[in-house]
Amino acid sequence: MDIQKKTELAQKYIAGEVIFIDKYLEWTSFDVVNKIRSLLKYKLGIKKIKVGHAGTLDPLATGLVILCTGKKTKTIQQYQDYEKEYIATIKLGITTPSFDFETEQDNEYPISHITEIIFRKGIKKFLGKQEQIPPIFSAKRVNGKRAYKKARRGEKFELKPSNIEIFEIELLNFELPYAEIRIVCSKGTYIRALARDIGTTFESGAVLSKLVRTRIGDFLLKNAISVDIFEKNI
Repeated sequence: MDIQKKTELAQKYIAGEVIFIDKYLEWTSFDVVNKIRSLLKYKLGIKKIKVGHAGTLDPLATGLVILCTGKKTKTIQQYQDYEKEYIATIKLGITTPSFDFETEQDNEYPISHITEIIFRKGIKKFLGKQEQIPPIFSAKRVNGKRAYKKARRGEKFELKPSNIEIFEIELLNFELPYAEIRIVCSKGTYIRALARDIGTTFESGAVLSKLVRTRIGDFLLKNAISVDIFEKNI
């Protein structure tokens, strides 16, 4: 890339760009931010640039993450406020402390009484506004400290419920012990916590085994790119 083109690109990202990334499995949202920032600084010769993400996505989830650079970081809040769409696969009959497979299974429950008809009808109770208790393995702050750090140290604490809203929930596939569902929800909704609550509803247990964020507002995962593609195109 010639110097003029590199300078123009650098100015563009400093002025502010919105980047749509398909996050890799096991990457944190901060990993994505750090990688994109490093690429901009290294490949375009930018000494200092702001990069932020508009909504955390768990390491064991994949899908759409929106990044803002430069002056566009001031608009992050508007993206955070948009509704989100997810495709989630939950495993019924077990629980873990983190409500996914980041931690080891701690209990097992019967599932033979859960039929597809019962499940399809039962998840509809989650439609609408409600309070949800976040997972202790989350980025929520407790006395200034991240909850997941306290949880990993074995500390005992409780998180206050959050006000959330589920706009749509539908069953896509059902094959015990797994169920695949589509969820459209408000900001602040933890799909891992929803999996926990679904398990409780059916007098069983449930954990999140797979999660893909497919939409944020009107922005679709299919239009996002991987970090590798971003690196090749910059």
